[in-house]
Amino acid sequence: MLIVLSVGGSILAKELKPDSFQGYADVLKELSKEHDIIVVTGGGVAARDYINVARSTGANEVDCDFIGIDITRLNAKLLISALGDAAYHEPPKDYKEAQSVLSSGKIIIMGGVIPGQTTDAVAAILTEYLGADLLVISTAVDGVYSADPRKDPKAVKYETMTAKQLVDTVMKNEMKAGSKSPVDPLAAKIIERCNIETIVMEGSDPQNVLKVIMQEKKNDQKRKSVDLGTRIVN
Repeated sequence: MLIVLSVGGSILAKELKPDSFQGYADVLKELSKEHDIIVVTGGGVAARDYINVARSTGANEVDCDFIGIDITRLNAKLLISALGDAAYHEPPKDYKEAQSVLSSGKIIIMGGVIPGQTTDAVAAILTEYLGADLLVISTAVDGVYSADPRKDPKAVKYETMTAKQLVDTVMKNEMKAGSKSPVDPLAAKIIERCNIETIVMEGSDPQNVLKVIMQEKKNDQKRKSVDLGTRIVN
């Protein structure tokens, strides 16, 4: 399978420790034995800190987006470093470049692309553009909830949900650089429009990503609920 993996900066670079990058590198190497993998990295705490300072000094939202993109690409380069020869040596800067380096046989790591697109949106667009088989969104919560489970103890987790339900759930989130959401509204709309097979999952432990993707090999798991996450069906 060709798999696009969106790795939120809040789990990959929460404290900017080498163990986090190396843990994901080890899992990606294992997955690449059976699958073609493209990873889109987020910016995390560092991106939000830079964005907050930029806003405070008068930067507009587009300027803030460019700053966030720079941080996501730095995180991509750190993951490339952890992967060594297993990774393509440079993060692609756009979708066409990502497509052109698929033939390299390497694990491809990239960050942001253009203003207005979060990590999830880039990954969703990339999935459609490349005709990938599966989009996996690795985040800090174990799926999509009716509300933020960190703030609302009555929040209900969806084991499965339609893309339309996903859109309705996340559309209330503000579309600002550095905003937090399990899946951002633009990505949700792309998933709905393009009928993208998607799993939103808890990825603080990279071994969870390995476990969930390996489950996809089992036919009886197809389009059913998934451990550690929410399956988006169309």
